[in-house]
Amino acid sequence: MKHEIVLDVNGETWPLAVESSDVLLDVLRMRTGVKSPKVGCERGDCGACTVLLDGRSVRSCLVLAVEVDRQAITTVEGLGEQLTPVQQAFIDTNAFQCGFCAPGIVMAAAELLATNADPTRADIQEALGGNLCRCTGYEPVIDAVLAAARKDSA
Repeated sequence: MKHEIVLDVNGETWPLAVESSDVLLDVLRMRTGVKSPKVGCERGDCGACTVLLDGRSVRSCLVLAVEVDRQAITTVEGLGEQLTPVQQAFIDTNAFQCGFCAPGIVMAAAELLATNADPTRADIQEALGGNLCRCTGYEPVIDAVLAAARKDSA
């Protein structure tokens, strides 16, 4: 059965007809052209598909598209035309290697810094806990979020 919904993706309106079983990740990638949320595990374990839904990070592979009708969805593409302090800090600290996990981690870090401008290492570990990275060992990622927090507060 098709459902008529309206997605607000990065400030752009997308009227769409979706099936009851269509997951947000697939709709974003295949119907709106947004490619930053990655298809990793397809069961919410890896965090590669993380997006912000009304400002809160969610695993888009676990959310049905019909559930997010008229809610604000933000992906890395919607963070702005200029690099955010989080994105710049990841570049400056060379925090990523292959980059597959980067969009999900950036979105989780963006949510953290929007709610906690001065996080501790433990806060960052908790916020990024559901995002898997096979390359970095996480220390460079945590250091980058700490650096971004310092830039935001400067």
